Amino acid sequence: MAYHSEVVGSLLRPIYLAEARRQHEAGQLSAAEFKVIEDRAVDEAIALQEHAGIDVITDGELRRYAFYGHLIDSLDGFDKLGGWAIPFVDESGEQLVLKRPVVVEKLRWKHSMCSEEWVYLRAKSQRPGKVTILSAQQAAAYYDPQKSLGAYPTRDAYLADIVDISRREVEELIRLGCTYIQIDAPQYAALLDPKMREGYLQRGSNPDTLIDTCIEMDNAIIDGHPGITFAIHVCRGNNQSKFYARGDYEPIARIFSQTHFQRFLLEYDDERSGGFEPLRYVPDDRVVVLGLVTTKKSRLESAEELRQRITEAARIVPLERLALSPQCGFASTMEGNHLSREDQQHKLELVASVVREVWGA
Repeated sequence: MAYHSEVVGSLLRPIYLAEARRQHEAGQLSAAEFKVIEDRAVDEAIALQEHAGIDVITDGELRRYAFYGHLIDSLDGFDKLGGWAIPFVDESGEQLVLKRPVVVEKLRWKHSMCSEEWVYLRAKSQRPGKVTILSAQQAAAYYDPQKSLGAYPTRDAYLADIVDISRREVEELIRLGCTYIQIDAPQYAALLDPKMREGYLQRGSNPDTLIDTCIEMDNAIIDGHPGITFAIHVCRGNNQSKFYARGDYEPIARIFSQTHFQRFLLEYDDERSGGFEPLRYVPDDRVVVLGLVTTKKSRLESAEELRQRITEAARIVPLERLALSPQCGFASTMEGNHLSREDQQHKLELVASVVREVWGA
């Protein structure tokens, strides 16, 4: 079946869920009590997507404290907030610094990263669903040459474990009936942004060599699973309506031809994303999911402007191999982007209605 509408992953957390998480982490709410509240929030997220008419749904990533939370919480060995900080900005120049995790001990498996998310979603909805997991290349950012040295002598040794753990997770999800897995890889943005590319060169790293390494790791995680749909999501940072990179996809365009993903979920909501020209590298048997609806601002796009941009993209990739989504998650971190849950609902309904108009689905 052709899916023409989907979400990228995360949805805004209800206030009651964020408060319950704080109480649980403070020891004021038991695990059992917290799960009841968490389940309620996931039920609402599923209903929101179903009522909007989205083809492929997620659990909203509501069980995670951030889009990478499933990795950090399921393994021993990370210092949750001890990594190097990354600055996010908005158009006004306002800056926000996000503290990242850092690996400080050899990784030890505690529990599955996403099985709970998938099994609950599978039981609660008849619609096709998907699970999102972190790319190994994004996890590479959680290695620090000084802080991680006692755990892993090199970044490559750490990443070898990340690839093995990720592949184990993919196999478990498939065993549980999941047929669509999305890999989140925002770190590719650092390899397309001209200033960041120059920074890599100045530090003695070739960004093109890094791209090849990232592609190799992605393929190592997803290869050998016939009948399973794998997607990759590439954006330019998403944290409380701020971003960290800009530039078109041309410098990393070989991910389209050299990775083995069937679907590419790409950010295309503003001028930071560049044009559609790099899509000429997408093979004829792959699907491009156009992230035309922003999750960073409350302004609701018009159906007409979305149709026009889909028509523009269809000059490069045939319409039957295009789909539509928001540009990123609505809440890559617990705090969420600066828009309301009503704004979120209207944007999801817009995605679904435009898909019905354009593809008749």
